[in-house]
Amino acid sequence: MHQFSAAVFALAISLGTSTVYATDSDTQCTTVKLADPGWSDIASTNAVARLLLESLGYQVKIDSLAVPIIYGGLKDGRVDAFLGNWMPAHQGFHDKFIANGDVKQLSRNLEGTEFTLAVPDYVWNAGVRDFADLQKHADQFDKKLYGIGSGAPANLSLKEIIDKNEFNLGQWKLVESSEQAMLAQVDRAVKKQQFITFLGWTPHPMNVKLKMHYLTGGEKWFGSKGDVYTLTRKGYPQACPNAAKLLENLKFTLDMENSIMAEVVDKKISFDEAAKAWVKAHPEVLDGWLAGVSTRSGEDAGKAVKTKL
Repeated sequence: MHQFSAAVFALAISLGTSTVYATDSDTQCTTVKLADPGWSDIASTNAVARLLLESLGYQVKIDSLAVPIIYGGLKDGRVDAFLGNWMPAHQGFHDKFIANGDVKQLSRNLEGTEFTLAVPDYVWNAGVRDFADLQKHADQFDKKLYGIGSGAPANLSLKEIIDKNEFNLGQWKLVESSEQAMLAQVDRAVKKQQFITFLGWTPHPMNVKLKMHYLTGGEKWFGSKGDVYTLTRKGYPQACPNAAKLLENLKFTLDMENSIMAEVVDKKISFDEAAKAWVKAHPEVLDGWLAGVSTRSGEDAGKAVKTKL
């Protein structure tokens, strides 16, 4: 970013004016590199970000990467931004990368999440309502905890629980697979009314599709209610202030994300199509998202996005 442009941007902010914007003229800002760990909720928010960024004249590249690789990519500058810093589930990554300044925590984009072991309603009704209840039904569960992709922070927490024999689960096995494979296994178990416990979270269409409940007792590892944060590589807000301002402005709700994901599942459409349809139906969100933001070349952001819609 040219020093003059940065100075203009700083002056505009200090004066509270809305008519002068930073322009991301630096070539490193042309393409915004996002990351997707294979989670439906992040696919939804990435789709919203892509829609807006491309409307403003940016190119967007989304790489599918394992969670540890995403954090390493942010540190090394190979990833510009990640919209999926789930807290407190990602506390370990926060301590390793964010707390020391290697990665920038830009803003909170979602509040009120849940992320812990869950069970179908018939298992809940049978008395399994807490982590401490699992071992009482060990044979029915076949001593298996169903997790998501290898390396995910939640899986690491479950491994720690097993390794330390917390809740007498030392003889249990963690089954790691993709989100889609895990949920397919849950569907098969539900059809047969078999006992199963799996990683559940909201926002996600599983909360609508499945009659399910979250177990208590795992707060030490998963927290109770959580938040999701947007991260960027170190120095990105200074190098590309306009794109970073948009990413900082992006705030989502559980209902919004669940709605986009449900559209993808129910109508068999892409996340990009579902995100565009949602934004088109809720144009009132654009005022907050585009506040202090222009197109990449410094023109009116609202007009550019509405033209794209």
